[in-house]
Amino acid sequence: MEKSNSRRDFIKKSAVVSSTLMIGGILPGFSAGSYKRIIGANDKIRASVMGVNSRGNALAQNFAFQKQCDVLHICDVDSRAIEKCSANVQKVQDIKPTGFGDFRKSLESKDIDLMVIATPDHWHAPAALLALQAGKHVYLEKPASHNPAEGEILIEATKRFKKSVQMGNQRRSYPNVVEAISELKKGAIGRPYFGKGWYANNRGPIGVGNEVEIPEWLNWDLWQGPAPRKTYKDNVVHYNWHWFWNWGTGEALNNGTHMIDLLRWGFDVDYPTKVSSNGGRYRYKDDWQTPDTQVINLDFGGDISMTWEGRSCNGRTIEGSSVGVVFYGEEGSIMIPGGNEYKIYDLKNNLVKEVKHTKEIDPTNLSNPSSHLDALHIQNLFNNILNGEKLRAGIESGHKSTLLVQLGNIAQRVGHSLEINPDNGHIIGDKKAKKLWSREYEKGWEMKL
Repeated sequence: MEKSNSRRDFIKKSAVVSSTLMIGGILPGFSAGSYKRIIGANDKIRASVMGVNSRGNALAQNFAFQKQCDVLHICDVDSRAIEKCSANVQKVQDIKPTGFGDFRKSLESKDIDLMVIATPDHWHAPAALLALQAGKHVYLEKPASHNPAEGEILIEATKRFKKSVQMGNQRRSYPNVVEAISELKKGAIGRPYFGKGWYANNRGPIGVGNEVEIPEWLNWDLWQGPAPRKTYKDNVVHYNWHWFWNWGTGEALNNGTHMIDLLRWGFDVDYPTKVSSNGGRYRYKDDWQTPDTQVINLDFGGDISMTWEGRSCNGRTIEGSSVGVVFYGEEGSIMIPGGNEYKIYDLKNNLVKEVKHTKEIDPTNLSNPSSHLDALHIQNLFNNILNGEKLRAGIESGHKSTLLVQLGNIAQRVGHSLEINPDNGHIIGDKKAKKLWSREYEKGWEMKL
C-alpha cells in the first residue's frame, strides 16, 4: 500500500499551556509549556507508538495503514523491538519511522500529534499524562491505569489540556456488538438484571525467576519507570509482568476489562454499591502473584448485578466461547462472544436471532486478534480529533470500566467485600482497602497533578 508522504504545514500553533502536570520531572529538553495544535481537515495525524514488542507492533501497523495517519516514531526500551516494528511499519506506509529508546524524546517533537501507548500496565497512565502534558492526543490500550487514583488523574488532565484520549475498548466500535447493545436497550429480552462475563485460557507456569544480568538490548530502569525498583529476573520481560502486582494487574484487567466494559455499557451503569472477589493462584507453584482463577461480583443498587469469571489456566469454554458476555433478562438472554456477533435466546432457550461476522476473530491471539475491526475504533479517534465526532471509549468511560475490575482486585487482595459509594466509585470506610486506591512510586516518578 502506498501512502503520500506530503502534507501541509499545520495551520495554527496555539499559545503555551500555562498549567503543567509533573511526573518524574519535566520532559528532558521540553519547556514548561505544552505545544497545542489545530489540525486541518486535509492534514495527517502524525503518530508515535510506545511499547511495540507485541500488541504495540500490531497497533503501529494498523495506525500506519490508515490513510489519515503516518507513524513517524517507534518507541521501546527493547532495541530489538524498535528495529522489528519499524521495519513492519515501513512496509505499510513506505516511510521509515525514527526509533527512540526513551519515548520522552519523541514527546519533545513538534512533529507528533498522537501517542499510542501499548506498554506494560504500570506505564499506561503515567505515559498518557506525559503525552497530554506535551500537547499530544492519546490512544491508550486497556486498562486505563494501574490503580484507581491514576485514572482520576487522567480524567482531570484530559479536561485541563483539552486533548482526546481514546481507550482500547475496541468492541465499542464493532458494528454487530453495537447492534446487540442497541437490541438490549430496546427491550429484546425485557428488563435485563444480571450479566456474566468470562475469559478462559491455558497459560503455563512462569517458574521461579533467577537474578541474571540485564540484557544489553533492554533499558531495565526505564522499563520500570514509575514502579518501585526490583532486581531483574529472567521470568518477567516481556509478558509475565502481567502476573506481578508491581507492574501488572492480573487477568482481571488484562482481559476482564473488555467484558466488564460491555456489561457496564449494556446496563448503562457507572459505579457499584458492593464488590467482592474470590480466587487465587491455584494451578502452579511459581512466582505468579495475581489470581489465575477469579470470580468478581458487582452489585448495582439492588436490581442489577454482574460477575466476571477468569480462568487463566483452564481453557474450558462457556457458551462455546473462550471469552464473552451474557445479559440475562425477564424475557430471555443476549450472548456476545469475543467477536463481532451476537445471539438472542428466549426463556425456553430457543434461538430467536443470530447475527454473525464473516471474518474470524481469535481472542487468544495476544497481539492482534481483530485488526480489521480495531481500525474502526482508530477511525473514531481520528474523526474525533479532525471533526469532533464523539469518542466511543473516552477516558472517563474507560476509567469507569477499569475501576470496576480494579475494585475486584482490591477486594481480592484485602480478603473481603467492599462497600462502594455509587456516586463516585470510591471505597467506603475501609482503611486497608483504601491504601490500594493508589500505589507507591519510585522516588521522582510520582504521578500527580
